[in-house]
Parts: sequence; structure tokens; C-alpha cells
Amino acid sequence: MKKIAVVEDEIFMREELECIFSKAGFEVTCITDFGRAAELIRGYAPQLVLLDLNLPGKSGFDICIELKEHSSIPVLVLTSRNHLNDEVRALRLGADEYLTKPCRKERLLARAENLLRRYEGREHVIHLADLSLDTHTYTLSASGSSILLPENQGKIMERLMNGRGAAVTKEQLSETLWGTTEYIDENALQVNMTRLKKSLARLSLEGRIVTVRGVGYRIAGRDSDGKD
Repeated sequence: MKKIAVVEDEIFMREELECIFSKAGFEVTCITDFGRAAELIRGYAPQLVLLDLNLPGKSGFDICIELKEHSSIPVLVLTSRNHLNDEVRALRLGADEYLTKPCRKERLLARAENLLRRYEGREHVIHLADLSLDTHTYTLSASGSSILLPENQGKIMERLMNGRGAAVTKEQLSETLWGTTEYIDENALQVNMTRLKKSLARLSLEGRIVTVRGVGYRIAGRDSDGKD
């Protein structure tokens, strides 16, 4: 059963949307803690997000930004804001569809189903800021360019990107590469990390892997100086 997260503050609209999608065969959860909406959505891991823009505490624009920075979940904006500038802004921030209220049930379901078809088969792609990694092929993409990483480099990159910028320990990386947390010659990990950094340099991504002293490594933002 496909899962959908509904982010809507107006209770009657929220209940109506829940009814529409439940009858269409979706498992629906409603997000009402808007300050933590992006975090809660990622934890629920739906196949689709239905997002209002006029929300108390945090706007739908901000939630869209947070979602698209850390996930590839498709976002369908459903809002009463019918100005072209709002639509253009939402789409530029990563929203996949934009519909205005009131919206016929048939149109809403058709757009939702179309989005789901477009995203089918993309669950194995990890997105983090400007980076994307296909975990089936270990193809790393950034700024319109791609590179096919060798298996060990791909495994390291996957673990670092799943860390979402937090430090990943050397023990965790050893488990990823060799299936054990027992002590592995640090030189072996260092060799793999050096090779990965050289691969990233081919995509002009120098400095994106940062050494965290005494801990391990992390993925840095676009403007990192490569130091911790």
C-alpha cells in the first residue's frame, strides 16, 4: 500500500483529504506538528507528500526546502495561493506539482498518481543537497555530471550520505566495507578514502569529505574548506 503524508492545518480540509486518499487505497498520515514536519515525514517515509503553503509556525516553502535537501520524496503542493509567483517559487524550491484549492477530487488523484509513476524505481537514489547517488550502480551525480564509483568507494559514499552531514565513525565505515567493527588496519580505510576523494575531485567536489579528528569522516556542504 502506498503511503501519503498530508501537511494541512485546516481540520476540515485535512479530514477530506484523508478520506479521499484512504478510499483510493493509500495509507494516510496527517502531519500537524509543522515545526518538525520535514523530520516527521522522513521518519514516516511516504511515497508522496501533500503540502499546504499557509501553515502556522513554518511555511510550506520552508518545509519543501527541508524535505528536498535530505530526501527525494515527491511533493505535491495544494494551496489556496493562486499567484503565479507562489507557484514559480514552490517549483524552484523542488515541489513536483502545484494545484490550487478548490480542486476536484479526480484531478488531485490523477496528479498524485502521475507523480508516483514518475518516481517509481527511484527509491534507491540518495539525495543530499547537490549530490545524488544511485545505490544500485554507485553512480554519483552533481551539477549535471556523473561518475561511476568502484564498489568500495560507493559503499563509503552511501554511508556518508546517509549520515546527512553528521560524523560517521571509522568503526562504522569498517563495518560497511568489511562487515566487522573489529579493528581493521587504519591504512586500509585510508587508502579507500583517498581513492574516493580523488574520484570526487573529478566532479569538482574537492573538500566535500571532511576528516573529523578522533572520530571519522563526514560529508560537508558545498562551501566547506575541508577542515574540522
